[in-house]
Amino acid sequence: MAEPGPAPALSRGRPYILGLTGSIGMGKSAVAAMFAGLGVPVFDADAAVHALQGPGGALLGAIEAEFPGTTGPEGVARARLGAEVFGKPERLARLESIVHPAVAAMREAFLADHSGAPLVVFDIPLLFEKGGWARVDAVLVVSASPEVQRTRVLARPGMSPEKFEKILKLQVPDAEKRARADHVIDTGTSLAETRHAVAALVDRLSSLGPA
Repeated sequence: MAEPGPAPALSRGRPYILGLTGSIGMGKSAVAAMFAGLGVPVFDADAAVHALQGPGGALLGAIEAEFPGTTGPEGVARARLGAEVFGKPERLARLESIVHPAVAAMREAFLADHSGAPLVVFDIPLLFEKGGWARVDAVLVVSASPEVQRTRVLARPGMSPEKFEKILKLQVPDAEKRARADHVIDTGTSLAETRHAVAALVDRLSSLGPA
């Protein structure tokens, strides 16, 4: 784990917000589960998006109006919607203008629900890419060696080396994420070592929440 820098000053009465991120295959979901297992409330941005776009999701009407034929009884047809926005910056920006405010509202509701917690985690895959780092008190990046990352990702169903490379090009490089992070946890070690690093970070940051 990287040597922690000075903690930012917090206004009294709200949790310390830790932004959790990491490139594909770096173990972010596993680390998020470790925080949750220690009783730390975790806001999962991906889960929020899936809820908004799944069956009965609040955004289906707006998405269908903007991208006709991309939704149905099961929610958003991800392949069809992806084809509508992939490689089309203006169309992608329009989709994000629909999705991002709704996710932000869910995030604020989550924060209000856990206002008395000393520490909360915002699990946001594109924390640096989409500017989410500005809305947290500190950033934790999970990282592993390129070899470990590649092995993990290529073991996923439907993944190919070509698809992996395309995904990497859309993400801030791991080295840059680590350089910008306040904390780094190496997930290329054993699960026990990773859990120990998470627990140590929870112990330190929990003292910075509401007084």
